[in-house]
Amino acid sequence: MAARLGDIVARLGGELHGDADLLIEQVAPLDSAGSAHISFLSSPKYRSVLAASGAGAVIVTERDGQGLARTHVRCKNPYLYFARVAQLLNPVARPAAGVHPSATVHAGAQVHPDAAVAAGAVIGEGAVVGARSVIGAGSVLGDGVHLGEDCLLHAHVVIYAGCRVGDRCILHSGAVIGADGFGFAREADGSWVKIPQIGRVLIGNDVEIGANATVDRGALEDTVIGDGVKLDNLIQIAHNVRIGDHTAMAGCSGVAGSTTIGKRCMIGGSARIMGHIDIVDDVVVSAVSFATKSITAPGVYTGSVPSMEHKDWTRNYSRLRHLDAMAERIRALEKQLASMQENKDE
Repeated sequence: MAARLGDIVARLGGELHGDADLLIEQVAPLDSAGSAHISFLSSPKYRSVLAASGAGAVIVTERDGQGLARTHVRCKNPYLYFARVAQLLNPVARPAAGVHPSATVHAGAQVHPDAAVAAGAVIGEGAVVGARSVIGAGSVLGDGVHLGEDCLLHAHVVIYAGCRVGDRCILHSGAVIGADGFGFAREADGSWVKIPQIGRVLIGNDVEIGANATVDRGALEDTVIGDGVKLDNLIQIAHNVRIGDHTAMAGCSGVAGSTTIGKRCMIGGSARIMGHIDIVDDVVVSAVSFATKSITAPGVYTGSVPSMEHKDWTRNYSRLRHLDAMAERIRALEKQLASMQENKDE
C-alpha cells in the first residue's frame, strides 16, 4: 500500500524536509533500504550507516536532522513514528464477513453480521462476537464468551466459557484464555483434591496476546488484564493475577497466582514473578530476573537472589566477579596477621 511521503506526514505529523512527492512503498532497515523505502535513525551512533543507506527517506529526531541534506522527517520519537508508518503501509488483511459452512455456531450465540468466522471454528451458547471481529480457523469460543469489536483471533485460539475480551484485541495461534488455574488442596495421604476455578478472565481493550500464551481463569475472583497490555509468546499468567494498563511482558516470562502488576511495567524475557506479591506502576524487571517479593517503588530491578534495584545489583555483581581475588587477599592478610601475632608473642 504505497503512499506519498507528503500524505504520510500530513496524516501522522512530523516535519518534512525534502521531496513530498516521493512514493514510499515499504519500510526497511537502513542497511538494506532502497529508494522507495523509508527507514529511521534510532541512535546517533548509526549515522555512518545512514550515510551509506539507499533509503529514499529517513525518520530522525530534530537534532539528528540538523544539516541532513537527504529527504527526511523530523519527529520526537523516530521509532514510534516508524511503527505508525509501518502500520499505515501494511494494513491487516480482513476476510469477508460471514460464517464458513464448516463452522459450528450455537443457535443461542450472537455473531454480528459484519464478523467473519472461519472454517472449523466453534462458538458456544450465549457467546457474543462483536462487529468486524475475525474468528480464525479451528478457534473455539466457549459458552457465554463475550468478544468485542474489531478483534482478530488467529487460527486455533481457545477462549473458555464465561471469559470476556474487549475491543481491538489480537490473540495469536495457540493462545488459551480461561483454562483452570493450578488450584489443589492436599490430602493427608499426599493425594490432591482439585479446587474448582470459578472465576473468569477479563481482558481489556487493545490487548495483544502472543502464540501459545496462557491466561488462567480466577479461582474465586477474576484474572484481569488491563487495557493496552502486550503479552509475548509462551507466557504464563496464573489465576487471580491482575495486570495494569499498558504493561508489556516479553517471551517465556511468567506470573504466579494472585500477584498484581501495575501500569506501564515492562517484564523482560524469561523473568519470573512470584505469587501473592504486588508490583507498583512503572517498574522494569530485567530479563531472566526473579521477583520474589513486592516491589514498592518504580525503577529497574535485576537479579534473582532476590531482585533488587538495578544500580545495587550492578555494584554487587561487579564485586562478585572479583571474589576469587578478594579471597586470595584475605588469606594473605590472615597469614600476615598470624605472623605478626607470633612475633608479638615471642
